Amino acid sequence: MTLQTIGRPTRPEGDTANTGFKSLTGARGLLQDEPLIFELGGWSKTGVDIPAAEHDASDLAGLTRESIPLPGLSEPEAMRHYVRLSQKNHAIDLAIYPLGSCTMKHNPRLNEKAARLAGFAELHPLAPISTTQGALALMDRLAHWLKTLTGMPAVALTPKAGAHGELCGLLCIKAAHEAAGQANRRTVLVPTSAHGTNPATAAFVGYSVQEIAQTDDGRVDLADLTAKLGPHVAAIMITNPNTCGLFERDVIEIGRLTHGAGAYFYCDGANFNAIVGRVRPGDLGVDAMHINLHKTFSTPHGGGGPGAGPVVLSAALAPFAPAPWVVSGPDGLRLVEEAKDEAARAFGRMSAFQGQMGMFVRAYAYMRSHGADGLRQVAEDAVLNANYIKARMTGIMTPAFPDGPCMHEALFDDTWLEGTGVTTLDFAKAMIDEGFHPMTMYFPLVVHGAMLIEPTETESKRELDRFCDALSALAAAARLGDAERFKGAPYLAPLRRLDETLAARKPKLTWRPEPIGVAPAPLAAE
Repeated sequence: MTLQTIGRPTRPEGDTANTGFKSLTGARGLLQDEPLIFELGGWSKTGVDIPAAEHDASDLAGLTRESIPLPGLSEPEAMRHYVRLSQKNHAIDLAIYPLGSCTMKHNPRLNEKAARLAGFAELHPLAPISTTQGALALMDRLAHWLKTLTGMPAVALTPKAGAHGELCGLLCIKAAHEAAGQANRRTVLVPTSAHGTNPATAAFVGYSVQEIAQTDDGRVDLADLTAKLGPHVAAIMITNPNTCGLFERDVIEIGRLTHGAGAYFYCDGANFNAIVGRVRPGDLGVDAMHINLHKTFSTPHGGGGPGAGPVVLSAALAPFAPAPWVVSGPDGLRLVEEAKDEAARAFGRMSAFQGQMGMFVRAYAYMRSHGADGLRQVAEDAVLNANYIKARMTGIMTPAFPDGPCMHEALFDDTWLEGTGVTTLDFAKAMIDEGFHPMTMYFPLVVHGAMLIEPTETESKRELDRFCDALSALAAAARLGDAERFKGAPYLAPLRRLDETLAARKPKLTWRPEPIGVAPAPLAAE
């Protein structure tokens, strides 16, 4: 089986890519060459008729716009421009998106339809409470599901994403310690394999961060944790399943040791999709956990838009939850927004309003369409798919932790590439030529040359086999000594391999304005 029979056929028929074939128009088959919209011309015309202003502009002190400096494209020109650009980008609607630690799964269109209902999509944050009873009811039911699935008594809906949720949880923990007269607790313990946002958030709150060692099998070192716990520790932050794709077997003991030292157990819920419906974090001793609605419950990783990171809280931390939250009263549902009565000990607010309504709707639609048994199957299928990839690729690639099953993602190191002259980066770039998005590279940092693959629960066995066949074919090519095939990859993408250091330090992000009627030139890197 040749490489180019795997995945999307990306070379001209007959494998003419290396025989001098060159398109005269810049197109490759049915893929059209397309410049940026500013390069398309039309600066002296317009694709729309803009009516003249009805009112005098003399009160604007000369701050008037005489024209709009956009290329004048007709409707078909504009439509084709964006369709052609879309064909140059990978998407979950095209093929598997195997980024580990990201949960890039299919987003059911039912959820999008629900989120676009006028009563939700056109909701204004300053609308009177009496006109938003349906939205508040949805938020209340969403909160109920989140508390039920996690076994926790309280939830704060307002955090906008994972790191914002971490901030919320740590601020609750800080408030709880201060209320107990233990403001001297200024240290947060974090495993070496943690998401980078964990230590960053702890430092942002004002805590010092200390690492917990990892065992050879990729889990928290209990002896090291015990040695570092003490009256100075405010909390631990542990992801479970962890970033190596493994369940922390000693999680209950971790919670017992933490509480015994007077600290709180913060769980990073980024990987909740691996255990949803099967394990309740509250039963494991967790005090606070953010839940990425945009990963576990519908739109993957933000879906190109807003995320949502509600935080569930234990009874010990619930009194310090930030306002607002929904309560039921004699006149219907209302929001608790002031720091008095039941919110007297709230640490404050996380955002000006109530959170991301569109994400609440998507997540609730996802929960209701799956039901309790369906959500349990989500976790089971996510874990099954990851273990299928691990089983198929073991013997071809080297699992970072070969003993036992993984959870929702399979982690490989680069041991199998030794002596080939091919690096993890080279291998990932070659995957693009085969029509697949690369997996997460070089993360977690505790594994050398890491390749982290998360297939999610929405991929079929057929798609997993296509993906594994591509990996196997590339691995065979690397072992046969075809290093040059990898060093120059990708050959068939719209752009070749970038100087990533230069691109990061001197990106070209905008265009310098030019006189009207003249197409603007690209902004040179500073």
